[in-house]
Amino acid sequence: MEDTVIKNITAEDFLALGKSGVTILDIREKDDVLVSPIDGAVNIPFSEITSGLSALDIAKSVYVICKTGELSEEVTEILTDRGYDAYNVIGGYDALNECAKNAKPAELDLHGICCPGPVVRTAELLKSMHDGQRVHILSDEAAFSSDIAVWCERTGNTLVSLENNGGEISAVIEKCHPGKSSAERTHGKTFVLFSGDLDKTIAAFIMANAAASMGRQVTLFFTFWGLNILRRPEKVKVGKKFIEKMFGMMMPRGTKQLGLSRMNMGGMGAKMIRFIMKSKGVSSLEELINSAQKQGVRLVACQMSMDIMGIRQEELIDGVELGGAATFIGSGEQSDMSLFI
Repeated sequence: MEDTVIKNITAEDFLALGKSGVTILDIREKDDVLVSPIDGAVNIPFSEITSGLSALDIAKSVYVICKTGELSEEVTEILTDRGYDAYNVIGGYDALNECAKNAKPAELDLHGICCPGPVVRTAELLKSMHDGQRVHILSDEAAFSSDIAVWCERTGNTLVSLENNGGEISAVIEKCHPGKSSAERTHGKTFVLFSGDLDKTIAAFIMANAAASMGRQVTLFFTFWGLNILRRPEKVKVGKKFIEKMFGMMMPRGTKQLGLSRMNMGGMGAKMIRFIMKSKGVSSLEELINSAQKQGVRLVACQMSMDIMGIRQEELIDGVELGGAATFIGSGEQSDMSLFI
């Protein structure tokens, strides 16, 4: 019987690899992973490997990592024998650390991107990077100097350098895992959106995206007029009583119909704000909502308010859960900031 041919990948090539659509299998013991986790990795300790491998998706390539690269060879061989497209990361976690320290910083050009875009994009890039890797960021947003310094301090990443040369801001960040202090840094944020005004909604989602980019658990609780933010733009056929139909006709359906709290001017003010946001590189409200959902921001619609206003769950956008006062209180008790908008 021929020996199984094991496929290997160097630490350098692994760090440059696109991680989407693959499985990263970390077989280090739980104590090691707790101190120095690998973002996006599935942890099955070597001591539990026999029973744990069946949970892996055979349709995805698997990259196996241990501490030094020795045990990962054995697991890669087992996976290969079972029909997986498996790769052993040579040198394991130690080699990844060494390679990360010597790697050339990644480049992130944020010119023309406005808040909360810079910190959101920084967080997205760092998720795919290994501890010790660096990213060189360029921005022309005046607030970026303050934002990135606070963002690094609160997320545990290292701000290696920060320079402002006549409005051209350059920052170098080294990815670091906060480790045991992460529990102290995880301060939840809860926002109650009572108003359905466009400007207030934009402000709420800008703050929600910024908080999510810092690793915070964020809940947006929509009640009364704020429910209109979550309505689908198209008409949904659902059975309603006469008064509920009247409510539905009088209220804006979805984000595109929201007006400003001041100087709305029959809808012209809202159109002007959207035009200016686009010209200044600020994400639209719809893009902010999509970004928030991708980052795991929790959107909760008040069931009681829906009943009063005749709004059905079928009329809401995807990804919204229903809740009541206890849901809000529970989220608020786990937060260090609760805002009523």
